[in-house]
Amino acid sequence: MTRGLFDLTGRVVLAAGANSGIGLGFLMGCAKQGADVVVWGRRADRNGEALEKLKAAGAGRVHQETVDVADEQAVITAFASSLKAMGRVDCLFANAGFTSHAPSFPDMTSELWHGLLNVNLHGAFYTLREASRHMRARAQSGDPGGSIVVCGSLSIFQGRQGMEHYAGAKGALSAVVKGMAVELGQYKIRTNMIAPGFIMTEMTDSSPQSEAVAKHFSAITPLGRPGYPYDIEGPAAYLASDASAFHTGDILVIDGGRNVRGN
Repeated sequence: MTRGLFDLTGRVVLAAGANSGIGLGFLMGCAKQGADVVVWGRRADRNGEALEKLKAAGAGRVHQETVDVADEQAVITAFASSLKAMGRVDCLFANAGFTSHAPSFPDMTSELWHGLLNVNLHGAFYTLREASRHMRARAQSGDPGGSIVVCGSLSIFQGRQGMEHYAGAKGALSAVVKGMAVELGQYKIRTNMIAPGFIMTEMTDSSPQSEAVAKHFSAITPLGRPGYPYDIEGPAAYLASDASAFHTGDILVIDGGRNVRGN
């Protein structure tokens, strides 16, 4: 199979929150280009199912870790275990997270605020830190390079009632991405963010309202449809490969034109 510009043969791509949805879509794009892949998720059974799909798509070696990214030591242990199994990590996708809503900002509880940030922000920090430590050490030993990607959101650009905690986490990470790009560039490590629009996942597809949801987002998206995990595959292959060797510190918006359309 000829893969050309986006060839990832021999590259190891690790994604947190990757046994379904956007995370799995990211790894599928890399697997189709021959990458070795590592799935992190909280459910071992779902991780195993994801590995089977990735092998069928063309992945080389595969590995999974059952990990809750809100647990700092669990992240440290899982990253060390992944390195032992795979030898290196060339691309990391920090995607683990969830959404929740409050009726309004004044009605948001501390439990809701901290519960989300523990995963979406602090969990991402632990994951990004371990990956950057590994890539920096590798560069210092004569093997520079690497790609770090963070999953963002249109909430960085648009206000949403009752989701200030979610937007706060994503906005903070967009600032972290820029700082990391500046700091780690000396090691030829690129750091970028993707900001997806609404993506139909297994969870939304199984909802009784899925048809209405798809119709709603089709109506407000210039390309006339919601997104799907396969829409993440191309950007993933690009960001994980040498095709993006001069691309860092950026936010790639993948939303069918939703953000430029406005409300």
